[in-house]
Amino acid sequence: MEYGFLSVLPPIVAIILALRTKQVYIALLFGIWFSWLIIEGWNPIIGTMSMIEGMVDVFQSKGNTRTIMFSALVGALLIFIQYSKGVEGFVNLLQKWMVRFENKKAGHSRVMVQVLATLTGLLLFVETSISSLTVGTLYRPIFDKLGIPREKLAYIADSSSAPSSILIPFNAWGAFIMGLLLTQGIEKPFSVLISSIKYNFYPLLAIAIVFIVIFSKKDFKLMAKAEKRTKETGELMNPNSKPMVSDEVTSYPPKEGIKAKAYNMIVPLLVMVFMMPINLIYTGWNVVESSTSFLNHVQQAIGNGSGSSSVLYAVITALLVAMLMYFIQGIMKPKEMVSLTLKGISELMPLALLMLLAFAIGDACKALETGVYVADVTKDWLSPELLPAVVFIISSFIAFSTGTSWGTFAIMLAISVPMANIHGSDITIIVAATLGGGIFGDHCSPISDTSIIASMASASDHIDHVKTQLPYALIGGVITVIMYLIIGFVG
Repeated sequence: MEYGFLSVLPPIVAIILALRTKQVYIALLFGIWFSWLIIEGWNPIIGTMSMIEGMVDVFQSKGNTRTIMFSALVGALLIFIQYSKGVEGFVNLLQKWMVRFENKKAGHSRVMVQVLATLTGLLLFVETSISSLTVGTLYRPIFDKLGIPREKLAYIADSSSAPSSILIPFNAWGAFIMGLLLTQGIEKPFSVLISSIKYNFYPLLAIAIVFIVIFSKKDFKLMAKAEKRTKETGELMNPNSKPMVSDEVTSYPPKEGIKAKAYNMIVPLLVMVFMMPINLIYTGWNVVESSTSFLNHVQQAIGNGSGSSSVLYAVITALLVAMLMYFIQGIMKPKEMVSLTLKGISELMPLALLMLLAFAIGDACKALETGVYVADVTKDWLSPELLPAVVFIISSFIAFSTGTSWGTFAIMLAISVPMANIHGSDITIIVAATLGGGIFGDHCSPISDTSIIASMASASDHIDHVKTQLPYALIGGVITVIMYLIIGFVG
């Protein structure tokens, strides 16, 4: 059955609801219900039952189930690291580095401390909140001492967290996107995701702009005013600013009476990242039919491996290594390990729920053939050359309006992937444009959770942070649109 224009209504309603209520869960849930209402011929009772069954069916996909399990277990790993004082140890290690810069000439130390803050944000790609919180809370005292405005710290914390999480997808972001790609019938989501990185211009530009600003010492617009204010008056914020303050690097209190050791954080995270390619080779090894050498076999195995299995096995391995380390050190007993695992899972339940709803609306839009309809309607006037730029702009608008890049990915990939197939566009470029648009819109949005966390950790006024970051984000966004147009017409 063809649903025509009706197939576009659920995602449109979901977007409008998200804009009006700022509640992405309610918006997605209503979008799923509305989809099934249309499919079941406007019968509200059967439509509601079908919606419930549709959400249950999400778990029929092994990939979806693994992804949701991975997200929940990442929560457990993060709480383990916090409880063992691993984060505190890592912070202490960084502070030793920073002491070296404190006594040097202000000009040199200002640049090096900002570089160090950016690198810290990039290295903590496992979770955006931990990245922003650590950078903001850890570097605030030394930024204050060196007379660097709070707005600059919030900008560095914000612009190094989400871009690194999307460009180094060995985390919940990667697992979530792979799940969405699987829902759209892409057999090798990991390969597509990795191949899309080189076309994901906005996050790459966002990071590059941070480094250019730091090394050139050239700011403009409101950030230049902020730098001038701090230089001339010593005021770290505008006179009427209301700082959002959080002195907590972690959301869970560490165990008392134990020594903070950086390796309690570094080792489990390294194990998780290292095990992902190993697991990809393992899961894809027997799928390879012919290879020219051992290295060629390894390359093909990585391309054919199961992304969802790999991330799940990796986080379980990291958890087991962490448990063993902390048990040997006498930090945790088995009973504590179980209760902390459950506590960690409960903390990331909202994320797992968002994944469930995202996969369910993806399935519903697939049943309605939303993407196919949009592609057919736009086939005559939207050329394949324009598609990457158009997808980037639409994704940006949704993310800006809703304040969530994840909610944007959920709605947009269900539309952009079928459009890419019908228009004959390179799927990796379209996926990159969708993801990059989500990050760009999120960076510009005053209701973005990552921007709010960056303001909070940096003790900056939130609106001042958004206003000072906006010009840099817009430069990255405009260059990205131009690059997608060039790729479309020349590539």
